[in-house]
Amino acid sequence: MGRRNLRSIGASTNQSLDEQIDDAGVVAFDFDGTLTIRDSFTAFLKWRAGKRRYDQGMVRLAPAALAYLGHRNRGRIKAAAVREFLAGASREEIENDARAFAEIMAPRLLRPDAVATWRRWRQRRAKLVIVTASPDIVVAPFARGLGADLLIGTALAFDDQDRATGAFSTANCRGPEKVRRLRETFGADLRLQAAYGDTSGDREMLQIAEETGYRVFTERP
Repeated sequence: MGRRNLRSIGASTNQSLDEQIDDAGVVAFDFDGTLTIRDSFTAFLKWRAGKRRYDQGMVRLAPAALAYLGHRNRGRIKAAAVREFLAGASREEIENDARAFAEIMAPRLLRPDAVATWRRWRQRRAKLVIVTASPDIVVAPFARGLGADLLIGTALAFDDQDRATGAFSTANCRGPEKVRRLRETFGADLRLQAAYGDTSGDREMLQIAEETGYRVFTERP
């Protein structure tokens, strides 16, 4: 099947995926900004910390934010946020908080047109994968709720007491790392049936897809 842009394939499409796709394979969705209306990890940290603690933490993160203007490394600024807000928390505590957060926030964060397209691919029995730079432990409850076949994300590091160290145990799952992780899972010759994303960090993933959807979802809950 030739490569084509999926800008026309959203919740309002008049042509079904059954008509457009002969053989569904692996379909990859970015999470933040694609399936959701905004960054889920920032929203989670703010929800979990509460306004006062979050505001205090953001003040302490000001030097890291200023440094980001120079290095433009999103992994470094995200790691600083993890150290500030999650270091010392147990895996169980973070998992429980993430589950509660998803239960409350999924209806407010998920884009209806993105979910509709996700479900149409499910009807085609595609293997649906979320590939995100956000910590997988935070996105996992959303992935389960959507019925994802696989979640690939950035992993938090935990010590021998199963407490967050404030660092990551994997590379930031963004840009080329998304492709590397996908091919690590599905094989070096993987070509995605389709891929959806909304930033430059999704570019490499879109490049290995037969069909691409860049910023095609616009609906808000």
